[in-house]
Amino acid sequence: MASIELKSLRKAYGAAEVIKGVDLSIDHGEFCVFVGPSGCGKSTLLRMISGLEEVTSGDIEIAGDLVTKIPAADRGLAMVFQSYALYPHMTVRQNLSFGLENINTPRAEITTKVQEVATMLQIDQLLDRRPKDLSGGQRQRVAIGRAVVREPRVFLFDEPLSNLDAELRVDMRGEISALHKRLGNTMIYVTHDQVEAMTMADKIAVLRLGELEQFGRPLDLFNDPQNLFVAGFIGSPKMNFMAGTVHSADRSLLTLDTGEEVSLPVTGFAHREGEKVTLGVRPNDLRPEDHGAIHIEVRAVEQLGADSYLYGALKDGTRLTVHNPGQTHVTAGDNVALGFDPSAVHLFDTESGLTLREAA
Repeated sequence: MASIELKSLRKAYGAAEVIKGVDLSIDHGEFCVFVGPSGCGKSTLLRMISGLEEVTSGDIEIAGDLVTKIPAADRGLAMVFQSYALYPHMTVRQNLSFGLENINTPRAEITTKVQEVATMLQIDQLLDRRPKDLSGGQRQRVAIGRAVVREPRVFLFDEPLSNLDAELRVDMRGEISALHKRLGNTMIYVTHDQVEAMTMADKIAVLRLGELEQFGRPLDLFNDPQNLFVAGFIGSPKMNFMAGTVHSADRSLLTLDTGEEVSLPVTGFAHREGEKVTLGVRPNDLRPEDHGAIHIEVRAVEQLGADSYLYGALKDGTRLTVHNPGQTHVTAGDNVALGFDPSAVHLFDTESGLTLREAA
């Protein structure tokens, strides 16, 4: 059972601490995605798990075994890199078999495993080609195959699709997810693309500045973000935020910094009269209404055929995005009134950034 446990994990380069005490439990067979902006520490954390990066303090356990001081080659892991890292002078067959040859696997077993993995990844017709004769997607399949053929306890992926074009990324995303379902191994996948995270993961770990902001199932993070950062990072387009002050005794009204008043839910959140809060509304929950409570000046319109997006701003400059199903007659320069269902909103403490949602 290849579960992974990170306990108070820290990494520092001199005085610069880049991983700041991460605690995380990944169950056997889970597909876990580390996501966050560039520089958040997600690749460093992956390299610490792999053994390629030394741990400053804390522990790493794999299947209950403490591996913090164990060399990378003895941890039973396989890693797929962004750069493919194939041997250019070797054929695909030789790239796939090289790792098995190094551990003295019998030749007949190597031949069988290479053929099985090549067939699974649909590269069996490419076995005699060299990397320079392959497309980017084919090279990535070979890199994945080289990891699969070793039958590791855990697969580690470090932004493996970043070098591919948009259409191929979508295809490979589906292939990696299908591979996980076939093999059932624990997989950890690093990306800065939250769409990849949402579509592939069983669990997502959102990182920022070396700290774990939230860990959970994709829809739990989307529906119940624990702070402003997670709310703004998970979801595409990102959540809209509007600052204001609760001013009614029953907590049902919020006066925005623009002076406009909007309705708030009176239950489900621990807000109080006079408190400065940040209202979060996702683009698909905003809608044009003749007598809407808030007003934007539209600055740009995207017509995608089946959907359209309005990009505008409140009078204090706060930017809002509105998702409109279907097509729209709104154009740049129009003033549009917007409304929303109070039950769809999120509320955060403006000072701390933490959610004000009450625990269920």
